Amino acid sequence: QVQLVESGGGLVQAGGSLRLSCAASGHTFSSYAMGWFRQAPGKEREFVATVSWSGSANHADSVKGRFTISRDNAKNTMYLQMNSLKPEDTAVYYCAARTFKYSSVYMRDYNYWGQGTQVTVSS
Repeated sequence: QVQLVESGGGLVQAGGSLRLSCAASGHTFSSYAMGWFRQAPGKEREFVATVSWSGSANHADSVKGRFTISRDNAKNTMYLQMNSLKPEDTAVYYCAARTFKYSSVYMRDYNYWGQGTQVTVSS
């Protein structure tokens, strides 16, 4: 059984920064690809960023240059550093684990999900 727990969300002003964490347990973290997705009110869940087992990263165009995904396999933890936040980044952010080494931008390719953490950016 895989457990994923997100933390680090909160309320921040536009232009500010937050760092989300996703702590994983119950599996061989280092061999799984991981991802961040988000869901804004009234919208579908969307891809934000993904990182392969080796640390190769891919970011959505909407966050490229502002957000950075990373992982620390020794700590079984994935991160999302979010800078220059905008009101349109307001959403519940979910971390996800894929039982495969290589990344994917598709929700259907992920096997486990966290409960989500709220990020609210005020203008």
